[in-house]
Amino acid sequence: MQSSAAVTVLSVHTLAQKAFRVPSKTAAELLFELISQRYERGSPLITSNQPFDEWTETFGSERLTGALLDRMTHHVSILEMNGDSYRLAHSRARKARPTP
Repeated sequence: MQSSAAVTVLSVHTLAQKAFRVPSKTAAELLFELISQRYERGSPLITSNQPFDEWTETFGSERLTGALLDRMTHHVSILEMNGDSYRLAHSRARKARPTP
């Protein structure tokens, strides 16, 4: 695997969504390797709509998930945003409009 240290910010959008599952053990291990390479070397920006305690369902291994979260949550700022989804509200408003 090529080094990810040269990348300034690593952005992983909507990791561990309810509908998302890492497709294989190998894919989960590769993601772990990517996060591990970035650990204390670069800034990851990761979003998820699931609490950490539900991530094991996504990654399929309690041990791998624990190690991944250990690296991801060390020296970080966690911004927890609870509220209505802008996209969901926009979609509902669009569906509620009468069609011409």
